[in-house]
Formats: sequence, C-alpha cells, structure tokens
Amino acid sequence: MLTLSFASSTFAIPKTCSRKSSFNGFRISHLLPSPALRPTARQSVVMMAKREEELKEIRTKTTEEINDEIVDHKGELFMLRLQRSARNDFKSSDFRRMRKRVARMLTVKREREIDDGIGKRQSRKLDRQWRKSIVPRPPPSLIKLQEEEAAEEAKESASA
Repeated sequence: MLTLSFASSTFAIPKTCSRKSSFNGFRISHLLPSPALRPTARQSVVMMAKREEELKEIRTKTTEEINDEIVDHKGELFMLRLQRSARNDFKSSDFRRMRKRVARMLTVKREREIDDGIGKRQSRKLDRQWRKSIVPRPPPSLIKLQEEEAAEEAKESASA
C-alpha cells in the first residue's frame, strides 16, 4: 500500500494534527514492502530453527571448548581475508557465517559470566587476560591444507 501526503506552508494544517512540521513538499511512504522483498514465513521459521539448533549445540560445550573454537574461527576469518586480498577463490558467505558464529559463542560465554555473577568491568578484564594468553596457532583449514600437501609429497616420493 502506498500513501501520499502533501504539505505546504500555504495550506492549513488540520486541527487533529498536533505536531508542527517544517516539511514542505511531497512525502511518499511505503507501508508494506513489496512481496518479493518480504521474507516468507517458511524462510524465517527455517532460519530460526537453524539458529536455535546452533545455540543448543554451543551451550552444550564447556567454556574452554568455546574459547578454542573462537580462536579457530577468528583464524579462519583471517585466512578468508588473506584469500580475498590475494584474489583467490573463496565463498563470501563464509565471512558472515563465521562472524555470526563467533558472536553467538561470545554471547553464550557472556551469559555464563552473568550467571556466575561476573560484572561488566571484571568480564572485560578477564577477556583482556584471555586474549594475552592465546598462543598463536594456524587455523584448522591451513593445517588440513598442509597435511594434504604433505600426503601428496609422500606419494610422489614413494612412486619415484
């Protein structure tokens, strides 16, 4: 549905309108977006179910497992940024998916801190300490790639 309103300083404003506006001109507003842009109920239900399923999976993990997985996903994000800068092939949807997954894990981690009675200031202090204690390690995708290359070299050396 499309509504059109016209306001000008020469026209009298009805007494039912309590706000005074300095707007002069046409105002066109869409009350409902077009059906093509609106998500269907089925799509939103499926996305919500996946999100709830992922949250249940994250909540079953211990805090240490969550911390390790956060480090792994941040390493994967770094690898994706390197691939993008080198103009290699990659799935651009992985950026959003990994960022959202990390955010969900951090949310669950913070929920647990709140349950333990840890305040915001103490939480940030613990987070800084945790970040300093992280030992840099290659992301899982890089480890897998290195193992595949080592296996190929072993095959080549065995056949030669």
